[in-house]
Amino acid sequence: MRIGVEVLLTDERKRVEGKRIGLVTNTTGVDHLLRSTIDLFYEDKELDLRALFAPEHGIRGDEDEGKPIDSFTDAQTGLPVYSLYGKERKPSPDILNELDLIVFDLQDVGSRYYTYIYTMAQVMEACGEHGLPMIILDRPNPISGGRVEGNYLNLKGPSAFRDRLRIPNRHGLTIGELALLFVHEYGLKCDVEVITMDGWKRDMYFDDTGRIWVPPSPNTTGLNMCLLYPGTCLIEGLNVSEGRGTAFPFEYIGAPFLKANTLAKAFNDRALSGVLARPTTFIPAKQKHAGKLCAGVQLHVTDRHTFEPLDAGLVLIEEIVKAAPGNIQFLQNVHGRYSLDNLSRTNQVRKHVLNETVDMLWEKFLEEAEQFQTISSRYHLYS
Repeated sequence: MRIGVEVLLTDERKRVEGKRIGLVTNTTGVDHLLRSTIDLFYEDKELDLRALFAPEHGIRGDEDEGKPIDSFTDAQTGLPVYSLYGKERKPSPDILNELDLIVFDLQDVGSRYYTYIYTMAQVMEACGEHGLPMIILDRPNPISGGRVEGNYLNLKGPSAFRDRLRIPNRHGLTIGELALLFVHEYGLKCDVEVITMDGWKRDMYFDDTGRIWVPPSPNTTGLNMCLLYPGTCLIEGLNVSEGRGTAFPFEYIGAPFLKANTLAKAFNDRALSGVLARPTTFIPAKQKHAGKLCAGVQLHVTDRHTFEPLDAGLVLIEEIVKAAPGNIQFLQNVHGRYSLDNLSRTNQVRKHVLNETVDMLWEKFLEEAEQFQTISSRYHLYS
């Protein structure tokens, strides 16, 4: 299997030769030998790499989530690195004046919460306004392109950075397919071209590709985390640790006021397909409940082909609220954190876990996921 950057540099070189290139990438921009796209472009005498652009977590992927990124000069290449996650979220016209083309090469994780796809949208918007073409070097959806889960109707309209486009919790698209969706369905005016992968199939998970996983950010530790993330990211909206500051972020879920055995039994009694909860304790090194002993669960995916991560996340929140109703707080959008309403793009999740059951809500989400899949399948690039 060849990814977009490998196809570009072997079969499609003429698209970038002789052009002043700006490159949006980070440590995930590597080929099968783990050579960075930055180095491949910079060391190629026929390519003219002029500028780098850094998304959330920085050009080297070592910055914490939500932390603003500053622009600087890359020590290795001497190239300017312009921040796309600071005061500005898209390249300025002055920068784009010095370029002929923007190339985008970032690994997505398959969930709408992750900011790289919105960085792509911002860059597309800037390129469209400036009349600059853009090339997307496609990469695998690590949790496959065969499944869609969640609501996608944005009831409140565009607002925050990662709320501006209607995407389900698990979107089932590659980053290149998302770019096409943004142009043709959501009105982003950009001359965008996708360099497709050679050999990727929709039903592939990341470990089917033969590639080495390079974490897109400090907490994207591997495939199991990515599989759980469409559901367990919702825990960010509660005063419960989602496992940040541990070895298993978004797999460990807990708080000092929970009981591990009780929560694990309640979750497992719901008999969800493809997942089991193991009672555990952990001490987060940072963020929520840092330095405190938390009790809770570690979620284990036992069958990824039947597992529905969003349903698991909704059920887990419901059981947490049942287990400790007097201790649960729903967090607000402050200090870079997102509320449950913001993460779920509806107030119905919060209302259902407090007053009803998430099972009825899940049925509604299934309908919305089917609606989105009908639309998004028009932009599938892979069988």
